[in-house]
Amino acid sequence: MSVVDSIVQHEGFRARPYPDPIHGWARATFGHGLTYIEEDESLDIVRRRVERIDRQLRQLVDGYAALPQVARDVLIEMAYQMGVGGVLRFRKMLDALEVWDFGRAADEMLDSRWARQTPKRAHELADKMRRALDANS
Repeated sequence: MSVVDSIVQHEGFRARPYPDPIHGWARATFGHGLTYIEEDESLDIVRRRVERIDRQLRQLVDGYAALPQVARDVLIEMAYQMGVGGVLRFRKMLDALEVWDFGRAADEMLDSRWARQTPKRAHELADKMRRALDANS
């Protein structure tokens, strides 16, 4: 058994933070006994999640692969924040994207609880969506 396999076996895995057995919540633990994460490790995780989200959206969203990259990037970022299932609930936005109506797609993005909860991000992403066709030229 490799040292990695042994650590994984002994530490177990928890997706969500839990109190450290000795220090409690003062040193929350997550994953395989982690109490911290380096920025480069976190960036690696973000990159892998973005790749996975991209693959999922290619399978689940009609016309996704043909969209301008900036429009795909907006969908990926939305899915990173709210999950692919959350993006799939934006039916009117997706309908607009099927006909490359990026302005209407942006309007539909902003007509949502998501936009009210995270207005700065929603407006930034909607602005990118509006410019998707120009960015593709």
